[in-house]
Amino acid sequence: MLEGETLTEAIVEMIRRSSCSIPRDVQEAIAQAAEREAPDSGAQTTLRLLLENIRLAGQLSRPVCQDTGALLFYVRCGREYSQRAIRAAIVAAVRAATQRSYLRPNAVEPVSGKNSGDNTGPGVPYVEWEETESAGLEITLLQKGGGCENVSCQYALPDAALGAARDLEGVRRCVLDAVHKAQGKGCAPGIIGVGIGGDRATGYLTAKHQLLRPLDDRSPDPQLAALEARLFDELNTLEIGPMGCGGRTTVLGVKAGVAARVPACYFVSIAYMCWALRRHTLVARPGEEVAYHD
Repeated sequence: MLEGETLTEAIVEMIRRSSCSIPRDVQEAIAQAAEREAPDSGAQTTLRLLLENIRLAGQLSRPVCQDTGALLFYVRCGREYSQRAIRAAIVAAVRAATQRSYLRPNAVEPVSGKNSGDNTGPGVPYVEWEETESAGLEITLLQKGGGCENVSCQYALPDAALGAARDLEGVRRCVLDAVHKAQGKGCAPGIIGVGIGGDRATGYLTAKHQLLRPLDDRSPDPQLAALEARLFDELNTLEIGPMGCGGRTTVLGVKAGVAARVPACYFVSIAYMCWALRRHTLVARPGEEVAYHD
């Protein structure tokens, strides 16, 4: 069983990989988008620069973006693991990764304004838990930068200004409005996670969960799959383009999920992720070497 300093170092390595690389599906989406842009246009040049940035970050083991973001850990583990021990290892790994410059110090106490200097503090790093029947441990890290978090938003339906009712058409109108308002401020092209329902808190959690999905998957719900595909096409006609400077590529993907709501509320929560979608997973199974994948 992975534990103690061995577990801490394995998590540090996951953080390094997440911070210094971009998942293959996202890289492929950027490369394909570059080919669709007008030859030698600003949009095509920008996308090719992003790919070069990704290449150099991996080669030099340096963060892909100077804003290494808020750290969201999703843990799935068997009963043999202690949540307290895993949390302690995560905190120790975050501190070590910050010291090694895989992470920028990003944890600021809001009342005093003091930066902890090691990415730990009240409520951070965030850790979500799921106990599994099978033995082993799986930890996924999502790093979400501040620029794209600033343009994430939440709507309460009905919304008279948008003509948005409590249905999937209303959800569609909210997403179109959110991305249009974001323009390039979220470091487009973005990946859009949509949480439909829930309360104020669980709606955002549902939206951020969608960012863990590969870009080429489809929702098992036919209605949500159709909504994702339609929004992807429509958002890429807005001509916001990479970094908001125009072009055919405004988003790289749209993913939607649901959470049960109370009758009085219908929230639409939008987690806007920048092009630098950093997610990586550590897997430890009994009798096997630790594995990493994006």
